[in-house]
Amino acid sequence: MTKHPIRLRVNGEAVDGEVEARTLLVHFLREQLGLTGTHVGCVVGECGACSVLVDGALVKSCLMLAVQADGCAVTTIEGLSTSATSGTPGPPGTLHPVQEAFINRFALQCGFCTPGFVMAAHALLTRNPDPTDEQIRQELSSNLCMCTGYVQIVEAVKEAAARLRGKDAAR
Repeated sequence: MTKHPIRLRVNGEAVDGEVEARTLLVHFLREQLGLTGTHVGCVVGECGACSVLVDGALVKSCLMLAVQADGCAVTTIEGLSTSATSGTPGPPGTLHPVQEAFINRFALQCGFCTPGFVMAAHALLTRNPDPTDEQIRQELSSNLCMCTGYVQIVEAVKEAAARLRGKDAAR
């Protein structure tokens, strides 16, 4: 198979790679870059576990070829807390407010879907800093969780929204 060179920014770092034309972005991130926080779920775009940001837009990385990301900026769950796109860059080990809210509100159980939900919530709050419950549910409807029942996830997004707007989110 012919390899194609690609150059992109992943979590703020320049990355050069070579991929087969059919390599999915999720596989490039996990297998070639070792960024295993982006999970492989359904591989047909239904579950959202593989959600990442590509040039700031939420993308299911199981539906995008790595060659399509050539020249783009990709943010994964690993880069959310320290990337310029997070809105709150911090030192390594510092969580993004969305990540903190997911912990505070117990919005995860097994954790498999959590990275995708966090990325989707971040994308939503970037576009809409004060969403209603209905807007949160609508925006996150492309991500599936088999454990939580979504109540805690919606609460986490509301808490993160309040924190990002500079308000103290009541627990």
